[in-house]
Amino acid sequence: MKQAGGVRGVTFSNPHTSMSFPSSQLLVDCDLFPTQFSIVVTLKVTSVAPKRNEYIFSLMEPKTAEKRDVEEEKSNKGDILEEIKEDGEREKERGRVILGLRFSRKRLHFLFRGPGGVVEHWMFRGSRLADNQWHTLVLVVGSHHARLTVDCSSPLEIVPSRPFPSDLNIQGSRFHIGSRGRWKGLYSGLLRQLVLVPGSDATHYICPSSDPKLAVLSVPPLLLDLPVTGRGRDNLVTSYETEERVSVGLERRCSEPLQGQMWFNPLKKGLYLCDGTVWITVLEDHKRLDYVLEHQVLSTSSETHDVEVFKVPGVGLMAAMAHRSSSGSAVYLWSQTGFHLYQNISTHGALAWRHFSMGKKIFLVVSNSGGGSDKRKESEMDVSVIYKWSKRRKRFVRFQTVQTHCARDWEAFTINRQTYLAVANHRQGDNNHTIDSVIYKWNKPTKSFEVHQMLPTAGAYDWEFFTVGPYHFLVVANAFNGVTTSVDSVIYVWVNGSFHVFQTIKTYCATDWEMFQIGSRVFLVVANGHRLHGNGPSQYAINSTIYELDMIGQLFVRFQDIVTYSAVDWEFFSLGEEYFLVVANSFNGESYSLNSILYRWRGYEGFVPVHWLPTIGCSDWEFFSSKGESYLIYSSAKAPLSKVFKLKTY
Repeated sequence: MKQAGGVRGVTFSNPHTSMSFPSSQLLVDCDLFPTQFSIVVTLKVTSVAPKRNEYIFSLMEPKTAEKRDVEEEKSNKGDILEEIKEDGEREKERGRVILGLRFSRKRLHFLFRGPGGVVEHWMFRGSRLADNQWHTLVLVVGSHHARLTVDCSSPLEIVPSRPFPSDLNIQGSRFHIGSRGRWKGLYSGLLRQLVLVPGSDATHYICPSSDPKLAVLSVPPLLLDLPVTGRGRDNLVTSYETEERVSVGLERRCSEPLQGQMWFNPLKKGLYLCDGTVWITVLEDHKRLDYVLEHQVLSTSSETHDVEVFKVPGVGLMAAMAHRSSSGSAVYLWSQTGFHLYQNISTHGALAWRHFSMGKKIFLVVSNSGGGSDKRKESEMDVSVIYKWSKRRKRFVRFQTVQTHCARDWEAFTINRQTYLAVANHRQGDNNHTIDSVIYKWNKPTKSFEVHQMLPTAGAYDWEFFTVGPYHFLVVANAFNGVTTSVDSVIYVWVNGSFHVFQTIKTYCATDWEMFQIGSRVFLVVANGHRLHGNGPSQYAINSTIYELDMIGQLFVRFQDIVTYSAVDWEFFSLGEEYFLVVANSFNGESYSLNSILYRWRGYEGFVPVHWLPTIGCSDWEFFSSKGESYLIYSSAKAPLSKVFKLKTY
């Protein structure tokens, strides 16, 4: 970054990869370039600029032969287009330019690939830009004309013999800012703003202007932060490269050597500052939830108790569904139209799935509530199964069996580089709910999970692991002790290699815990199922509660009560800087068909309801994202279906 005449701009020392990005990041879901658009540029070209053409930006097709590129660099002959030189001669160059904007001392060239792959040139003569002054250009391109406005003065217009193509394919292409991805044609001046405005004449946005040479449409915030010195001294150029640096592209790691580095993410339209450890948001274009749209109704082989969404590298987004049927459960693969059946897995009364990984190895563990076809053994012993992803077969294969007791949930976590699994044993037999749940630890020599610790639980329904600073916590949702659902759920903390009681909280048939953070605040929300004592009636409309961690008192305190109806799950997610909770309401005492509710964070007010989603026996919610879009999926324990909702944002 440099300053000239008291105004900041960016200069290019080389065709760096940080100034290149896929066109799909800017023109999302577009295979063709817009037929009508504007390009707004603010630049400064020195009067001693070389006569050769320099690129303000280019759009290049993907490389097809590395060998050809090496030969091109050696011969230094350039691209497969005829580049017009100042003396009128044409030099045949080999290249992949789809579209570009370049200039010389006397002309501005807009070039694009026309019919038959022939590169067309629209030239604006008389636009003398190499005068060591700042200029703002607006190039408006229509199907049959092009108009150039410099510094809000009278426009130059051309009507070419052939129109701009309506089928200019840009699949797989990349934008290069200040170059065409190579040294030849590198822009030597300063660039302050470069904006593509599809489908509109951007001249009206910035003209008239009190300072037409520096008219602003969208200048990066760092360049807008002007020093108060030297505005009238046009020949003064001050470098800021050692103080402030801006990189552009997808996310990268923030580390100590990058402290003070600024990063612009074109996908999120956000500007971030590295503090040596993490990226701090300086400016971001946040998504806001507008409404929820039903995207898919997925017919399943039976009722479903749980859905687990995860990614398998090289394959895609998957969802494992825990089907009640003894015929087995299913794994689905995501496409833009929805989930489609990928693999059937043998399970017995599956209640939950959990995905986890160790290094590059991917696993799924299922909670089975039935031991198999022998009914006499079902109440005595169940067998849950860990499956491992086979890269060769592209399927999950049986890896290890574990004895469990009507297992309701598995939780996977890592402490000090050691992998653990916690199972929530719900009951042994029909009546014994006060039993131990088990923490398993991965044993590298035996390549299996082995018992690490036993913890007493009462009708355990769910485990939730989380970390706050250097401390590791594990909280169990205790649901029933054989007499009442009014039992204590327990938060454990990791001390000297095992879990110890940290705090107990009174819950009512607790079925789920969800931990989430908003800023530096740490919360836990419990899903209370119903009140029951002895042979008395059950109460299904009860409060579920959000607790907040009191850092000074070192305990979780009640923050907000929310009325729920036999709640069995909470799911937390964020969109931009907005935070949401969605609850799975399953039964109100009369019907399983009722609304599950989406709540939005309102700071002092806590969470307030914003969307009511019709569900049938809702058993689980999962949030996931794909290709920039956000979705929610719910499973039904009372109907053979699941539904995917698309979250429309603005």
